[in-house]
Amino acid sequence: MRFLFVLVTMLINALVSSDSPTFDIQGHRGCRGLMPENTAPAFLKALDLGVTTLEMDVVISKDRQVVVSHEPYFNAAFSIAPDGVPVNKKEQKNLILYKLDYATIKRYDVGSNGNPAYPEQQKLKVYKPLLSEVIEQTEAYRASHNLPQFSYNIEIKSEPSEYGKSQPEPAEFCDLVQMVLKKQFPTGRVNPDRIVIQSFDFAMLKQWKKGVAESNYPPVRLSALVENLRSPSTNLNELGFKPDIYSPNFRLLSQRKITWLHDQGIRVIPWTINQRADMERLKRWGVDGLITDYPDRASGL
Repeated sequence: MRFLFVLVTMLINALVSSDSPTFDIQGHRGCRGLMPENTAPAFLKALDLGVTTLEMDVVISKDRQVVVSHEPYFNAAFSIAPDGVPVNKKEQKNLILYKLDYATIKRYDVGSNGNPAYPEQQKLKVYKPLLSEVIEQTEAYRASHNLPQFSYNIEIKSEPSEYGKSQPEPAEFCDLVQMVLKKQFPTGRVNPDRIVIQSFDFAMLKQWKKGVAESNYPPVRLSALVENLRSPSTNLNELGFKPDIYSPNFRLLSQRKITWLHDQGIRVIPWTINQRADMERLKRWGVDGLITDYPDRASGL
């Protein structure tokens, strides 16, 4: 009888463990509060801090490389030109990555100056990497340090007013990103559930869904980024389908909205939460994870 009791207990514990959702701690731009944003050192540091997802942004260069960068230009807050002179605000938006080959982009230093908005950020000379490079380095780091599997949350940085100016049209943009993913994650080696594509531009999400339906794109999870004051139902109506994840500014959330989204079968992962009290409150409300510049502050959630 004792053996049977122990066996039943083990089975129950296994079922509970497998059914329990993991609270998803996403390192925003790697860990922007601690390391230069959207750089390889930031992503490796985030893994050391135990994030379950690496959040990053991608833009496109003149030679159609997928570059990890939040802005489609060199931000004057922290960028240094190849000649050693810091980029100034007057020239920053003329330094459009979509008009520069990646070989030129790589010569800019985006870490030595630090970011005055994040005083804890470590200063080091570093460049904007390719998406392929980030995946290669983080996968190798995970293997060499025996770390658990993690996910990638890749934001396609896009504004409809910028099509053809600082970025490609949705079809070309998504094509370029999916080609990198297919090369880095061949079928059978990496679970597509490890990849999220997110965007504020719903045209990008619609394009990706279309590509999946046509069997041209990998069937990754899709996340609707939101910063407007419209209701979740209004935003979902605009999108035209239910995404896997709804990702609003955390200040736009309420328990009622979270419950409604869960009733639709949609996970809720807000951005960008940097204060521990806010993290704890949102978790009590039932969010499925959060995006933060400071993964160290989310320890133990």
